[in-house]
Parts: sequence; C-alpha cells; structure tokens
Amino acid sequence: MLDQIYSYRDMCDVENVQTLQRGMNFRMNPRYSVILMSRRSNAPYKDQILSDGVTIQYEGHDMPKTSGGINPKAIDQPSKTFRGRLTQNGQFIKAVEDYKKSKSPAELVKVYEKVLPGVWSLKGYFNLIDYKIEFDGNRNVFVFELKLSEDQSLDHTLPIDIKHTRLIPSEIKKEVWQRDEGKCVLCGSKKNLHFDHDLPFAKGGTSLTAKNIRLLCAKCNLAKSDKIE
Repeated sequence: MLDQIYSYRDMCDVENVQTLQRGMNFRMNPRYSVILMSRRSNAPYKDQILSDGVTIQYEGHDMPKTSGGINPKAIDQPSKTFRGRLTQNGQFIKAVEDYKKSKSPAELVKVYEKVLPGVWSLKGYFNLIDYKIEFDGNRNVFVFELKLSEDQSLDHTLPIDIKHTRLIPSEIKKEVWQRDEGKCVLCGSKKNLHFDHDLPFAKGGTSLTAKNIRLLCAKCNLAKSDKIE
C-alpha cells in the first residue's frame, strides 16, 4: 500500500537483499528498479515532490569516494565509470532515452522515502519519464523525473485512483510518527503500519496537515476502507 511503513530490515527483506547500500538500484528486481529518497535537511541529495503531489524529482548520485582524495561533490555526476560502463545514473538515463524513442515502456521504479533513522515509507511505483542536467552552483548533476504510475498492482489488490492520490510531505510524516508513538492509533499495533488520511482526499481531506494524517495498521486500515462509501 502507498505510504506503508518499513524498518530498514523489513525493507531489505521485501526486496530480498541483505543490504540496500545504494540509493539508486536499476533493475534490482526483474520487474522494477528501486530508489531510496530523502527530503530531510541533512540528506546528501536534493530530492523533492512537486506541487502536483504525484511527481518526484530525484537527484542523481555522485561518483563513489576513492582513495585518490577526490571530493565527489566537486565533480560532475558521472554517467559512465572510468572503464566506460554505465553507472546507475547512466542506466536510468538510458531507460529514459529508450522510453522517449518508444523502444521500451517507461521504467517502473519503486520508491522508498526515509522518514526517520531506520524508518522508511513506501511511496509507491513511479514511471521514470525524463531527466535533465542542472548546474548546482558547483558542478553538473542529473535530475530525474518520475510520475506516480497508474499501475500499483505489484503491491495492491485494489485499484488506485491516481487523481485522488496525494503524497504526504516528509515533515508531516515525521510529526505524525512521533505524535502517534509509532503505533496504530486504534489498536496499538506496531506492525504493518501505514500513514492514513483520516478524511480521504477524495472527500476533501488534505495531506498537508498532521491533523488529517494518522498511523493505522493494515487491519484497521482495511476495516476503515470497508466502511467508506
């Protein structure tokens, strides 16, 4: 489900890996790629959700640190390694270019967002549709554009009406997590938690205030959905 909460270990288990050390993971799964994003003040990259609520701008990643003493933040983000292989940036760029040339459908990307240390939220599946190169005042960086996909079926049994879906800002999630003490507000469970709109967006609810967002476990969330007409 959108905005399902995971611990770091749970997230690794879901993706069937021991660790998720990279933020960009092209084709981690044969069906999709995975990115880890963060909009926290100390995040190493400038990721953001645009005002339409369904579009993510995700900054590409730097060259890994080496023993040569080169500061990765002082050089352009690479699309290829020194040996000519595509970096994660390069693989995402190629996927965009193949999509624009109608060689392949838009790459499906599963997005997780860091809410607090060790606490992650599943944003859902997004289509990788574009990229650009921006000068950040110091060097050139890649900025990828992803739009919330109409197809969330890999994790969902019910269809999602995308035009009524709005992504919850990370600062609201942090406030709600701390206020609700990391547990379901109805039954107290700490398992299978989700960020839930008390009043659904389609009925006038908002994602922009903690007053309308709460923590629910999957069971209580399903019981609530069954009551909404």
